[in-house]
Amino acid sequence: MKKSTRINFLIALTYAVTLIGGMYLGFKFLKDQGFQFKRDVRLADHNAQKVEEIIHIINKNYVDEVNADSLQHLPIDSLLHQLDPHSMYLPANEAGEFSDNLEGNFEGIGVEYYILNDTLLVTNVIKDGPAFFAGLKQGDKIIKIDSTIVSGRSLPRTEMIGKIKGRSGTPVQLTVVHPGTSGPSLYTIKRGKVEVSSVDVAYMLNNETAYVRISKFGANTDEDFVNAIRSLKAKGMKKLMLDLRDNGGGYVTAATGLANQFLPENKLIVYTEGKHEPRTDYFATGGGEFEQGKLVVLINENSASASEIFAGAMQDLDRGTIVGRRSFGKGLVQEQFAFEDGSALNLTIARYYTPLGRSIQKSYKRGYAAYQHELEDRYQDGEMTKDHKAKDSVQRATAFVTSSGKKVYGGGGIQPDVYVKLDTSGYTRWYANLLRKKILIDFVFDVLANRYSALYLSQNLGSFSISDVDYKDLQKYIQGRNISIDAKQMAESKTLIYNDLKVMLCKYHLGDLGYYKAHNLTDNVVKQGLLSLQ
Repeated sequence: MKKSTRINFLIALTYAVTLIGGMYLGFKFLKDQGFQFKRDVRLADHNAQKVEEIIHIINKNYVDEVNADSLQHLPIDSLLHQLDPHSMYLPANEAGEFSDNLEGNFEGIGVEYYILNDTLLVTNVIKDGPAFFAGLKQGDKIIKIDSTIVSGRSLPRTEMIGKIKGRSGTPVQLTVVHPGTSGPSLYTIKRGKVEVSSVDVAYMLNNETAYVRISKFGANTDEDFVNAIRSLKAKGMKKLMLDLRDNGGGYVTAATGLANQFLPENKLIVYTEGKHEPRTDYFATGGGEFEQGKLVVLINENSASASEIFAGAMQDLDRGTIVGRRSFGKGLVQEQFAFEDGSALNLTIARYYTPLGRSIQKSYKRGYAAYQHELEDRYQDGEMTKDHKAKDSVQRATAFVTSSGKKVYGGGGIQPDVYVKLDTSGYTRWYANLLRKKILIDFVFDVLANRYSALYLSQNLGSFSISDVDYKDLQKYIQGRNISIDAKQMAESKTLIYNDLKVMLCKYHLGDLGYYKAHNLTDNVVKQGLLSLQ
């Protein structure tokens, strides 16, 4: 069983299986942020020459002093792993895609879909996107893309996605079967830009407290947040819970722009500095939408980079209470250097520091492999699951003191002010197997989606639970997928299974808003956040 959290696994599963088919949400998979792009093209045209050029770039730009002689004659990946875990070499195809994602070029037809029984099931159509105007509906099944039959062929996911994606302005022809119809319909859809808000959801938890979730820091995060806050203020919002869990990063300017909405003028938000990069300070300009009012920020072990910049600023300046678990610890700035063949080098040139001077970056002295497994180590050590957070290396470091007298620590991400352990109750190996094989979400899309309507779910969200008949049918469905029923483990995981089916059903019929409204009803971190706002 993977040593990952149930909630993280479920969220990752839910969004992985409803991939954006007509667009490419690059930020969703973004590990790093704050990139700058060198447009001068390097002339290296073969591997040995490229290694030599990379070492030259390192000598001129790397964040720390490096012994260049020790890097000679190493393969490129090994060479970069000697530096830090976030400096990387990108082949030509990945470099172009990476740059497009950072720059926010989301182009396609605007559908979310899931591969169910080797068929592309449309689970959502983005409003005002090309597919929306063409008339595609939720529940449609795509059986043919241009001249290629995709239904029932067990094509790799990447191949299916690749056939729908494409440059803006180019057409794609889809053969679609609508629910309840016998014959297919033909659609020719011109791909285009699809607008997607950086704010996943924004709604009122109670009469005066709002919940806003941001899972990526994109070019428009600041503007999207302002629009959401103004709408929430009109509904009576006085307190805010900002959820940055599983937010892997984005643009540094998006993080500082968001922080500016909470801070008065001339407050330092973050600064960067490296051996070859002079210190650069980012200050609040004032006039933000939520400079007053109680704030709670939710983070976890997958909150990284730009989300850590924001949380660190709120913590250092005593602006908000940080609730959850220690963040990832990614505080390195990369710059991209392009080569003539289209490949690129993403090289660390500086570090991020919070207003008090804390480095966000966790240690990578034990090497690349150990760094890749550091979150598993936290799980194994009990830091994520014990009632009181483990005393890790972060708390053994030098303490920084805020103006209110609170001690905070650097060098390993952002430690929350209020710790909430990972709830692993009911998480059995048998249940993990259901998740891994996507049995629960298949059952939702294959069976439950046709039994419940969006109207029914929205009217009964707080009290809704699947019926006994649904549960018995699930057992038959599991057995039909050649998985034996383990009565003891199924009983132990029953509460989790009921909740998972509910939130995934709400995701299908009510979108992200329905998913988070349902999920947050039983979320211990959200519950603690509400207590911290009292």
